[in-house]
Amino acid sequence: MFFDLSSFVPPPVNPSLPESSLSMNWFPPNKVIIQGINNYQATVCAVQTKAYGTDIIAGVSPGHGGTTVEDIPVFDLVEQVQTAMGKVDISLIFVDSFQVLDAAQEAIAAGIRQIIIFTPRVPPQDTIALIKCAQETNTLILGPGSHGIVIPQQVWLGNLQPQFYQPGIVGLISSSRHLGYEVAAELNAAQIGQSMIVSVGNDRILGSDLAHWLATLNEDPNTKAIVAIGQRVNQIKSIIAYSKNHGYDKPIVVYLAGLKAPQAKVYRDAFTIISNHLSASIPVVNRDRQTVTELRKIGIKTAKKPSEIPLIIQKALASSF
Repeated sequence: MFFDLSSFVPPPVNPSLPESSLSMNWFPPNKVIIQGINNYQATVCAVQTKAYGTDIIAGVSPGHGGTTVEDIPVFDLVEQVQTAMGKVDISLIFVDSFQVLDAAQEAIAAGIRQIIIFTPRVPPQDTIALIKCAQETNTLILGPGSHGIVIPQQVWLGNLQPQFYQPGIVGLISSSRHLGYEVAAELNAAQIGQSMIVSVGNDRILGSDLAHWLATLNEDPNTKAIVAIGQRVNQIKSIIAYSKNHGYDKPIVVYLAGLKAPQAKVYRDAFTIISNHLSASIPVVNRDRQTVTELRKIGIKTAKKPSEIPLIIQKALASSF
């Protein structure tokens, strides 16, 4: 069964939320668990991030309680982790797509208020139910299909590779891990570091979208400019809506992948192309160009390719002082 999600608009960020509930606290000390730790990707994530300094206190994998994964104790339930080790701050979820809703709700019921879902292609109705649950409990959901968060030389949560980033003042929000690497490389070459890198995921429905993280980074005192990377028009539309309704204080650069593609073709990942043909109006390229025009009208800079971003950032920062 296919779901027509082209008209679905995720719930907007509530600007009345206090800063602590909007941006949360990703800095150490934070106790972190991994749900689905027996998954290969989860195991790799656990080993690498723990070596980096992330406090991975336990894994959760029903039926594997009492075992260990790379010296990390494994429990059957999140509640058992809390009984043994105290309050948990963050959960990283790697379970199968049809198990994500149950795993996330289990974490929320245990009082965990920061959840990153790495599993892609979660059933849309499950994500909608999870968003409702998160709103009722003031829980931040990143994903589905996220690759995590990096604060260079301080925080590593997920499978973004921190060696691609340098400390600095530019917040980077992306729906694509590899496009994020490419943009970071251009920024680094220009001696422009990053304050925070957030992978929002590339599912049609997200727990927190580009606009949510735009609001977060707009409040962050360590961030002086923001780069948002999108692969779908709907992702950028959320930024336009937020900016029109609430405004912004810092220079914003949007890179919408595929703008330089010929009119009759769309160059993106296979999942995005198929999704567009199933549930979005065509031609997509025309919509992309209309979106760029809307961005420019509200003062948001756009880049046609990653190599343009550093110069746009430098000019914007220079004019803001």
